[in-house]
Amino acid sequence: MGFLFSSLISCGTRRIVVDKRQVKSPEVVTEVKALPKEKSTLPPAGLLTSREKILNYIETYAPIAQEEMKSAGIPASITLAQGILESGMGYGRLAVEGNNHFGIKCHTTWEGPRLYHDDDEKGECFRVYTSARQSFHDHSQFLQDRPRYASLFLIPIHRYEAWAKGLKKAGYATDPKYADKLISLIERFELDRFDDKKNQFVKSAKKTPIIEHKVVKGDTLYSMSKKYKVSIEAILQLNNLVEPTIYLGQILQIPTP
Repeated sequence: MGFLFSSLISCGTRRIVVDKRQVKSPEVVTEVKALPKEKSTLPPAGLLTSREKILNYIETYAPIAQEEMKSAGIPASITLAQGILESGMGYGRLAVEGNNHFGIKCHTTWEGPRLYHDDDEKGECFRVYTSARQSFHDHSQFLQDRPRYASLFLIPIHRYEAWAKGLKKAGYATDPKYADKLISLIERFELDRFDDKKNQFVKSAKKTPIIEHKVVKGDTLYSMSKKYKVSIEAILQLNNLVEPTIYLGQILQIPTP
């Protein structure tokens, strides 16, 4: 904001005239993105050690993990360990800006808000939630709804080691030490104390019949998705395929709708 200045010259004499009309400063337009409604309730990161961050995370989210264990059948110890690891103890960018505690990407089915973040590749799309609780619930649904994780729900609740190894084998993370890291967190912080040891099987995963298909000349993922009325993503996930590439003679498992 300022004033307009002009000068008038008359008979060799300069006279300064001040125009007191207000001048608006140029507007700066920035892109405003909708923020999640709920923000983290964890203490400021700079005031805590890593151990204190983890203990605060456990205290804050253990009740939610136990709720999900009762409704979905996933050990609370596994959910907490994954949350601690995937969210950077609750202080990672995805958790802070998107309430995403499990590093779940958008995939083709997600229609909600999105956050782009460098992960295995640059600028990958991640889901944004309105609350941490919604993130925990979506994590349970994510495991329940995908056939490649179905075998996990046959493992008793108290066998967290088998769950950790099963998650790695099913392709939840690319880190070769992922299972070891989960098990280490569970044992160091005794997260298995939150598990339901009385009910070894709480819930079963949704059972999806599987068809085996041998790839022949002319087959494509698109043609198979049309033939069996399933999505290409479902075929890729069930067969742990990172790239949409198939070869002659390959045996693919096809989920039925």
